[in-house]
Amino acid sequence: MSGTTLAAAGGGLSLTGANLSYVIIAAVLALVALGFAAALTRVVLAAGKGTTRMQEISAAVQEGASAYLLRQFRTLAIFVVIAVVLLFLLPVHDTEGNVLAVKIGRSAFFVVGAVFSAFIGGAGMALATRANVRVAAAAREAQGGREAAMRVAFRTGGVVGFLTVGLGLFGAALVVLIFRGDAPTVLEGFGFGAALLAMFMRVGGGIFTKAADVGADLVGKVEQGIPEDDPRNAATIADNVGDNVGDCAGMAADLFESYAVTLVAALILGRAAFGADGLVFPLIISSIGAVIALVGVFITRLRPSDRNGLTAINRAFYISAALAAVLVAIASWLYLPATFAGFGEEFAGTEGNPRFVAIGAVVIGIVLAAAIQALTGYFTETNRRPVQDIGKSSLTGPATVVLAGISVGLESAVYSALLIGAGVFGAFLLGGGSLTLSLFAVALAGTGLLTTVGVIVAMDTFGPISDNAQGVAEMSGEIDEAGARTLTELDAVGNTTKAITKGIAIATAVLAATALFGSYTDTLSTSYADAGVKDVGAEILGALNVANPRNLVGLIIGAAVVFLFSGLAINAVSRSAGAVVMEVRRQFRELPGIMDGSQRPEYGKVVDICTRDAQRELMTPGLLAILAPIAVGFGLGPGALAAYLAGAIGAGTLMAVFLANSGGAWDNAKKLVEDGSFGGKGSEAHAATVIGDTVGDPFKDTAGPAINPLLKVMNLVSLLIAPAVVAWSVGTDKNTPLRIAVAVIAVVIVVAAVVFSKRKPVAMTDTDAGRGGDAGSDSADQRPEPVNA
Repeated sequence: MSGTTLAAAGGGLSLTGANLSYVIIAAVLALVALGFAAALTRVVLAAGKGTTRMQEISAAVQEGASAYLLRQFRTLAIFVVIAVVLLFLLPVHDTEGNVLAVKIGRSAFFVVGAVFSAFIGGAGMALATRANVRVAAAAREAQGGREAAMRVAFRTGGVVGFLTVGLGLFGAALVVLIFRGDAPTVLEGFGFGAALLAMFMRVGGGIFTKAADVGADLVGKVEQGIPEDDPRNAATIADNVGDNVGDCAGMAADLFESYAVTLVAALILGRAAFGADGLVFPLIISSIGAVIALVGVFITRLRPSDRNGLTAINRAFYISAALAAVLVAIASWLYLPATFAGFGEEFAGTEGNPRFVAIGAVVIGIVLAAAIQALTGYFTETNRRPVQDIGKSSLTGPATVVLAGISVGLESAVYSALLIGAGVFGAFLLGGGSLTLSLFAVALAGTGLLTTVGVIVAMDTFGPISDNAQGVAEMSGEIDEAGARTLTELDAVGNTTKAITKGIAIATAVLAATALFGSYTDTLSTSYADAGVKDVGAEILGALNVANPRNLVGLIIGAAVVFLFSGLAINAVSRSAGAVVMEVRRQFRELPGIMDGSQRPEYGKVVDICTRDAQRELMTPGLLAILAPIAVGFGLGPGALAAYLAGAIGAGTLMAVFLANSGGAWDNAKKLVEDGSFGGKGSEAHAATVIGDTVGDPFKDTAGPAINPLLKVMNLVSLLIAPAVVAWSVGTDKNTPLRIAVAVIAVVIVVAAVVFSKRKPVAMTDTDAGRGGDAGSDSADQRPEPVNA
């Protein structure tokens, strides 16, 4: 920690020469990760592309996915522009007279965070839509097809992992280099931009993919009795497009914002706890994560003795986690002093060893990731009892399948929540008696959990790539039995890895939200002091008193928003899937040559329906996430807003795990039956598990994952508006009309958006389905009879 002191660019904070070097090294390692992403992209694209028919199908998926994403970005650009203006208008704490520079920086890096999030989602999707055909082609190899297909799929995911680590670390390091002491305030904008774009991409992509998936399954599998990716199904191209815009683009952006926001929380609290050293140390931990990403991706190799791909992935993950723990321990021992007195006079009386605090917090995060992986795997893997029990329940019909899946989801949510809570509380205890230090430890636990983020992102992207590869192979009809078995195995593994990464993302959301909640209370203290409050401590305690009816109402509203958000997302999928079902039924009825192959389905019409509905439906959940905290904060005060965040974190944790794990379990129960258990494909048990899977689709791929960015968006919005809420709430009748006006406007917009959303039909006629579905509510009575094969 010694070295020549350099003048800070902002905030009156000085960085030693050594600390400045560490920040620069972090930026360089981020660029190295981006370089590896480029190199690995070339390796993936050099793989064989299979037959001409396979390439044509893959090209159609590429075209549809790119068209959707471009349309979504045009829609989201409006939100970005509005947010930039509002961020500039919101007040910031006066640090050394740099208010204007900090406001500009916060707005500028909001755009940077949004662009990075969009780029990772778009780049991940673009590569995934090109890798699917290469994975399918590799599976056709006579020798080593299983290993080759696994390698191409996971390395494609590795590219997205490198992009996540590289851009997240580079953005944070750049803010610290430019703004120094003011970096935490500017980082709020960076994290908000990443989270906001990720939430919209997660919701929009989730609506698209599950509308197509549910529609394809209900008509294709259940009514027509044809395979999942049969080219005679008009929804198959849209289904494969959806895998990419939802699971690749949406989830890649989601994991990036998890990484960025967790790092932002650690930097904010580190600055508050230890000044320059606390601002630099999280960057050191994240730099280790960049190294771990490189190691983890390249050691993931499928051995001939491995039971399936999950064995290889788990082995690489656990090796990466152990290596991360060792490197973090070494870095903490070399960088941090042996006593808190080394940080200055204010810590002279603090007991304990900061090295042990840092090592303990990071190790808690790493262990939490491993534990979440094991727990989620237990509830969603095909060879474990929960999924097998759901499969057995299919013998008595779809109702018992649905009930069994809900039971599994509810039970898993309890264990996961307790596990996450134990991790949060364990990290909190490391801080001893210091609240700021305890919250910094929680943030470090989140940073430690994400030292393996490169492998985690690769695991997640592996899922949709494998799913798409199976679709391309099945639609082309140009793969042998051995290759089909390989792709089916990889698809089942991908279902589990997606569920695992969703569980880990939920854990990071809770850790980041807890840390941001601490940042919110710290901002309240600063804002009360700026407003002239004499006894800030007493004011804070009063604001956080849950016995206050205002705060209790805020708590209830926070939990209710999670339920409303989830309901809106699932209902959006239901409406859009209804339109897809009607369109696919229409084509089977009006184009009889589809079944014998003499007529080609009109794939583009289903893609258009899903695209249009996804863009229209994502607005209401997005407005709810942004405006609900504003309405509570300005309407009920800063204490109620704190309680609102607590309610949202508690309900969001349980809801997200329930939705993700129940959906994953239903999906793999279907795979279990399709592999020959309980009657196999075409049996009544199979039809029952298909119903369960269609219920679980919007659970696990739309509403559940979207709760992660929802929590962080609401926390960051609250953090950004806190100074204005306090300034307009303190004193007698201070700005009360303006404060109430802002709250009323926010409430009116949310109510109007929800009412508009609820007026859309659930079912529609064939004609309306072809137009994307704007029928009246009476169209439910005009549904045609199912077409039997």
